[in-house]
Amino acid sequence: REYLLVKFFLPLLLLSFPLLSSAVPLSSGSDGNLFGEFPSLPEKDRRILHRSKRGWMWNQFFLLEEYAGPDFQYVGKLHSDQDRGDGTVKYILNGDGAGSLFLIDENSGDIHATKRLDREEKAYYTLRAQAVSKRTGRPLEPESEFIIKIHDINDNEPKFSKETYVASVPEMSDVGTFVLQVTATDADDEQYGNSAKLVYSILQGQPYFSVESETGIIRTALSNMNRENREKYQVVIQAKDMAGQMGGLSGTTTINITLTDVNDSPPRFPHSSYHLSVLESAEIGSTVGRIKANDADIGENAEIQYSIIDGDGQDVFSISTDRITQEGIITIKKPLDYESKRMYTLKVEATNTHLDHRFLHLGPFKDSATVKITAQDVDEPPIFSRNPYIIEVHEDTAAGSFIGAVAAWDPDAANHPVKYSIDRHTDLDRLFNIDSGNGSISTLQSLDREMSKWHNISVVATEINNPRQTTRVPVFIKVLDVNDNAPEFAMFYETFVCENVKAGQLIQTISAVDTDEPLVGHKFAFSLTTVNPNFTILDNEDNTARIFTKRSGFSRRETSIYLLPVVISDNDYPIQSSTSTLTIGVCACDRDGNMKACSAEALLRSAGLSTGALVAILLCVIILLMIVVLFAALRRQKKKEPLIISKEDVRDNVVSYNDEGGGEEDTQAFDIGTLRNPEVMDANKLRRDIIPEMLFPFRRTSPIKDNADVRDFISSRLQDNDADPTAPPYDSLATYAYEGNGSLAESLSSLESAATEGDQEYDYLSNWGPQFKKLADMYIGKDTDTDIA
Repeated sequence: REYLLVKFFLPLLLLSFPLLSSAVPLSSGSDGNLFGEFPSLPEKDRRILHRSKRGWMWNQFFLLEEYAGPDFQYVGKLHSDQDRGDGTVKYILNGDGAGSLFLIDENSGDIHATKRLDREEKAYYTLRAQAVSKRTGRPLEPESEFIIKIHDINDNEPKFSKETYVASVPEMSDVGTFVLQVTATDADDEQYGNSAKLVYSILQGQPYFSVESETGIIRTALSNMNRENREKYQVVIQAKDMAGQMGGLSGTTTINITLTDVNDSPPRFPHSSYHLSVLESAEIGSTVGRIKANDADIGENAEIQYSIIDGDGQDVFSISTDRITQEGIITIKKPLDYESKRMYTLKVEATNTHLDHRFLHLGPFKDSATVKITAQDVDEPPIFSRNPYIIEVHEDTAAGSFIGAVAAWDPDAANHPVKYSIDRHTDLDRLFNIDSGNGSISTLQSLDREMSKWHNISVVATEINNPRQTTRVPVFIKVLDVNDNAPEFAMFYETFVCENVKAGQLIQTISAVDTDEPLVGHKFAFSLTTVNPNFTILDNEDNTARIFTKRSGFSRRETSIYLLPVVISDNDYPIQSSTSTLTIGVCACDRDGNMKACSAEALLRSAGLSTGALVAILLCVIILLMIVVLFAALRRQKKKEPLIISKEDVRDNVVSYNDEGGGEEDTQAFDIGTLRNPEVMDANKLRRDIIPEMLFPFRRTSPIKDNADVRDFISSRLQDNDADPTAPPYDSLATYAYEGNGSLAESLSSLESAATEGDQEYDYLSNWGPQFKKLADMYIGKDTDTDIA
């Protein structure tokens, strides 16, 4: 190691000597010499250089970086020819680092570096030196500038711009395909030696990749690298200075290289044949199954298009591609029938959609497989021969007649029997019936086209062995027209004839309607039942007719109303006719024929109301008026107040009897014999004012003798109930307000008590609280008035 250091630094030192000699101060003038001394030069090698005009001139010093000695590094010595050695000259140093990094002995002119210097931080320092007199402080020589240049040593290793690079290259690339260029830098001096001369080499990644030693360009070194075999590679590149020689410093970086995909792998089915099954009841568009051809490529290079190229199921099934999973989805295109065909065969082909012509020689880029699909049997509901059914029936068809039939069968191989029924929700009037065995439909009632032209019912076919398998079919029944309705007046006609009318004058134009609808349209004929001496009719042959007067001079006094029967008939088969009566009233008219007055009967007849109808309307109005008057009278009656109206009454049950009877003689209102004869009371009769929580056995009390006083009876009952432990703990107030002549209890009214109660005092009522204030005011005030009187 010491030998290498000497071998390395010796050329640098030899190279520095001529440079250092240029830093020696140059002497001038005749008074003295100024030179720079270097401790590394022997005394005999020192030279004195003479120069005119200037006393001294500085050029530059050289100093090695990264000095590691124990003392300050000696830079050089400054000396002026004005210095006699008597200590009168003082050397001053100014500039970069003067006084801190560089120190000068003011007496001897020796310069030292106080710290380790790094060329990469600062390559040179510019300083200024001057010699002054200590006595006068004046410069002995002009100030001169010199440079201390730091000599470089190889102390910095190469560094890459990134610790890790990411690159990619297509798979199957040719040898020498560019991948990436990496670059390293060295902080050492590029102009001095080989410290910054870099050489690139590959440490990891061979034999797949290589690197150019001078440029750092990485290229492929192996052909036909397949991504499907290996996708990712890690390459380590080294940059070494000193031109790659031994002893140089180095740095490394890592490159992660990924092979990108190209379409070099064709799709392949893992199996040559596939077996799928599907229920025959599956709906159109439902999925039968999925198949997939494997493609080692990725992305768009792995996209596959599936198609059916052959087989007996091309019309029944279809296939599409799932763009996410790249699977072939087989779906149903037409309904399946297990009974007609149970097995289908398909030949499916898978083809790449994006082809790379450079790799077509690796193909073909498609593959095929056979798919066999089995239809599975299910218990299917019955099938009708048609959907819907339309049945026509004439409206004069008798009840119970056959009008049509429906047919359904079980499509399964078992062919179970089927029964028929009508959904009664669609035939609420029960107009039709169906034979459950053969499906024949018949009428239960006669049909009327004028009531309903169409009847829509639902027929249900059900498997006898499996009632859950049902099928519905709509049956539309059209009722055909039969000429069973006679024509009649199209409207009500208000016809009148003037008293001064002339013969042959038109008084009315009539028309007719018919609810039937003949195929050739309506054609009505109008005529009179008999020859009428007053009026005649003329058929216009356009379903209208005109009424003319046959004579002149009508009189209201003689006849106020004429009834004219008109016969209207159609031309359909069978011919239907009816007689409609036209009411013609006789009215007084002016000269222009305008009606002025008619009799009441004529007006009523013209309005279409009979005398009985008018009387009924009048009676209804009278009844309504009587109801209104009665209701108003009832509202005017004052309501009787109850016996107990106090809001402070907190008892649970209050039974108030507000009617007053005639006492014992009033046998219609109350039978007092019940109070005197308790034996007739129902032994099991319970209270009705509340619902007791539990029932207690009836305890019969001792009977009361006949003709006992009511007061004794009530007292006896009160004692029995007070002593009864089974009596319910509630209060019930029953108020008996029965009063009348002949009562043994006499009158309960206080109206006649003024004579017997005049001596009583009611002052104690004022002490009973605010609830009795009103009562106290009444009685205390009455006593006061009595005293005053």
